[in-house]
Amino acid sequence: QVQLVESGGGSVQAGGSLRLSCAASGISLRAYSTGWFRQAPGEAREGVAVINSLGRTNYADSVKGRFTISKDTDKNTLFLQMDSLKPEDTAMYYCAASTREAHIVQLSSAYYGYWGQGTQVTVSS
Repeated sequence: QVQLVESGGGSVQAGGSLRLSCAASGISLRAYSTGWFRQAPGEAREGVAVINSLGRTNYADSVKGRFTISKDTDKNTLFLQMDSLKPEDTAMYYCAASTREAHIVQLSSAYYGYWGQGTQVTVSS
């Protein structure tokens, strides 16, 4: 059974940093594309950053230069380093993994079948 468990969310002031973690079990982050998505109240879920099995990454334009996705394949854990946070980054952040794709870097949630429960990030001005 695949499980993705996020942690690291919280409240921070604008300009601050947070590091999200996603511990995976039942699936190897080494073998599949994984990513971070977010959803603000009343908004659609959007892709933030993804990384494929080869380490290739893709970022939403709104976070380029501020967020960094990485993974520790030995610990089977995905990370999202978020710097220079803005109030518009406030959302529930979800970790996701593809069910069969190793090389995709699409930011569309349609490509990812495994999801965590989410961790809340709140950025105040």
